Amino acid sequence: MPDIAIAERAGVGTDGADRPTEDHVVVLDNAVLLLDGATSPHPDLPPGGWYAGLLAARLADGLRAEPDADLADVLAASIADVAAAHGLRPGHAPSSTVAMLRWQPGLVEALVLADSPVIAFGRFGGDALDVVSDDRLVTLRDDGKLQTGADVRRRRNAEDGFWVAEADPGAAAKAVRRTWPRDAVDVALLATDGVSIGVDEYHLFDWPEALRLAREGGPDAVLDAVRTAEKQDPDRVRWPRAKRHDDQAFVVVDFTACAQASGGIQGLP
Repeated sequence: MPDIAIAERAGVGTDGADRPTEDHVVVLDNAVLLLDGATSPHPDLPPGGWYAGLLAARLADGLRAEPDADLADVLAASIADVAAAHGLRPGHAPSSTVAMLRWQPGLVEALVLADSPVIAFGRFGGDALDVVSDDRLVTLRDDGKLQTGADVRRRRNAEDGFWVAEADPGAAAKAVRRTWPRDAVDVALLATDGVSIGVDEYHLFDWPEALRLAREGGPDAVLDAVRTAEKQDPDRVRWPRAKRHDDQAFVVVDFTACAQASGGIQGLP
């Protein structure tokens, strides 16, 4: 079992008021799941955090029952089951990102759906870093194609848009995936966009620096760096964003602890 360190922090709503986090982290014997419930586009829909919690629980049950099952198949079945159990319809349902990391004796697998990346450190054909990210949503935003709620609804789970866990199990087949040899991976990070924004938009640090911060101060140090920057931009002028602070969830999975019994991320090179 690798060493696993987790940091989570609730953000605020679009009105600036405190509210419970909509991020969910589940640790299994051979996997970590991280989901980020999206703010619901309609006031009559259940919150994204409610949906993310249900989907995380169903994914966990599916992987416990079939630890070797294909990750996309488990995700598709979980989406279908949650939708059927709660009467959710495609196009009119809450949604969630999904990041999954699973390790087995010979390999490590990652699956990413929407904007919660998995970052692996190790030896990958000459590269020491492999970022598994789904950039379809951010690309549409940057291109100005998600200006209104109608734009988001039209492009959600559509071929010319982005893919996210909602009520259409077909979205699972659109996930970004990666597989590495087990002995090639030293450390993996999983992050919701409340953390990855520090790399992708604020440019406070890159992923190796995020790992260094986590090694020296624990994963909360990475969350602190993002929150400190946001507090210095309270009116959201330097970094325009819907919320002053988004929910944050960050997971460090240290595989070197398995081989070295070194006590966790403090022992990383």
